[in-house]
Amino acid sequence: MRRDRAKVADSARVGRWTKNAGLRLFVAPWCDSAMRAADKLPDRFNAAEHFVGRHVAEGRGERTAFTWDEGSLSYAELDERVRRFAGALRKAGVHKGERVAFLMPDSPTLPVGFWGAIAAGAVAVPINTLLKPHDHRLILNDCDARLFIVDESIGSKDLAPADAMVWTAEDAARAAIEGDLIERYESTHRDGFAFLLYSSGTTGEPKGVLHLHHDMWFCSETYGTRVLGIRPDDKCFSIAKIFFAYGLGNSVYVPNHVGAQSILFAGRPTPEAVIEQVERHKPTLFFGVPTAYANMLAVMEAGKKADFSSVRLCVSAGEALPATLYERWLKRTGIEILDGIGSTEILHIFLSNRAGSVVPGSSGKPVPGYDLRLVDETGSDVPTGELGDLLVRGDSIMALYWNKHEATKHALRGDWIRTGDRYYQDDDGNYFHAGRSDDMIKSGGNWVSPVEVEATLISHSDVLECAVVGAPDVDGLFKPHAFVVLRPGADGADIESRLRAYAKERLAPYKAPRWVTVLQELPKTATGKIQRFLLRAR
Repeated sequence: MRRDRAKVADSARVGRWTKNAGLRLFVAPWCDSAMRAADKLPDRFNAAEHFVGRHVAEGRGERTAFTWDEGSLSYAELDERVRRFAGALRKAGVHKGERVAFLMPDSPTLPVGFWGAIAAGAVAVPINTLLKPHDHRLILNDCDARLFIVDESIGSKDLAPADAMVWTAEDAARAAIEGDLIERYESTHRDGFAFLLYSSGTTGEPKGVLHLHHDMWFCSETYGTRVLGIRPDDKCFSIAKIFFAYGLGNSVYVPNHVGAQSILFAGRPTPEAVIEQVERHKPTLFFGVPTAYANMLAVMEAGKKADFSSVRLCVSAGEALPATLYERWLKRTGIEILDGIGSTEILHIFLSNRAGSVVPGSSGKPVPGYDLRLVDETGSDVPTGELGDLLVRGDSIMALYWNKHEATKHALRGDWIRTGDRYYQDDDGNYFHAGRSDDMIKSGGNWVSPVEVEATLISHSDVLECAVVGAPDVDGLFKPHAFVVLRPGADGADIESRLRAYAKERLAPYKAPRWVTVLQELPKTATGKIQRFLLRAR
């Protein structure tokens, strides 16, 4: 990879190159909040070349990049497949800036395709496999996919826009082996468009979050090196899948940044399956979500043996980790969980606990490289101990919401982004999550729109009215709770279970209500607005 090393070495403020187990890493000085990619990286920067090709160019091609039950890929093999995939895209007529969408599980073809699209100068779009077909179709049309790559066990080729090309997962795997090998990665700007991730956001409507070539480098240099202390000999295993921003960092670019290894698992992450993967592949860094930790503890406490002895650190994100859940995990395994918060818009974790100084129940302290503010409704900073809306500043924040100018203006405030989370800070500088600024529900690490769930239940012939709020389960993790009013003359026999089944048929699993409660009427204000706080209090 071509680097402007003279620029990098120009001043102590810029940083330095160092060696770690034979790997030359760029280390930013203290990774302070003023850190900017523009000060660290050359103008011409292709993320795929940095995260893949660089390792081969610097003599680390034999290191394992990805492993899975049936095989593995070295960095040299990964580099060749990425460049052949990029060559196949060019031959197919995919041009710089055009979107290449992926609907597939965490098989080796997905990271190869992701990096291959970026290597060709295209924009990669991993799509949530848990969504329903109408959501997939909406996303493909919104991003105006030039090429749609689909695993037909998950989705249909018919989802693609009429003018899009379509490849199956088998076509993509073949392209990575038989495609024309490009000699060099496409020349792109560090601030060029690299990938889109779709997030429900605060409206429930999928929004395309656009990230730039330098964003993954920034997250790797801040959270990856300064909080995780990731090393070339680490092995990463993530329950969160690659189509999530959290999973993309855990399984792809954070380990690829330092030449570490990532474990890919395409299956459903049941507690038993996750425990089996940990015992088989022996990761050193384990990434989960609170629901997964609760489910694993349940089977462990029921007698299931689990060997986490290879793991040096566990990480949790997606929703707040209850203190009791942390303490149960620590007692059972002896391993700390570094709870933190990230978002699709900020790409990865920007607020986190630290190894050796975890404060149970808190989200920890800001990750070096990010500034945080808690503000009131006027935009003024709130005193310590008082609730405020969380604003974040850092160089991995999204460029914009794709095709959503008004939503972009609402979220971005100059250098700052409004997260929609409510927090307070204690005297030691730790941040404690106090819920959302709106009515969105975080369930299983995914945002759930009450409006979408309500609309689905109201479409049932027996339901007159419906309101959905978040309610804690026995582990303190929030799930959708639906309150319904039945139509006159409706059949009330076993209605709660029937409505849950009805919702599960029409919604992604994490959106379906965990509980359904029938009421005679919903609490409302004099103007007819539902008083959700009274439902939450129930």
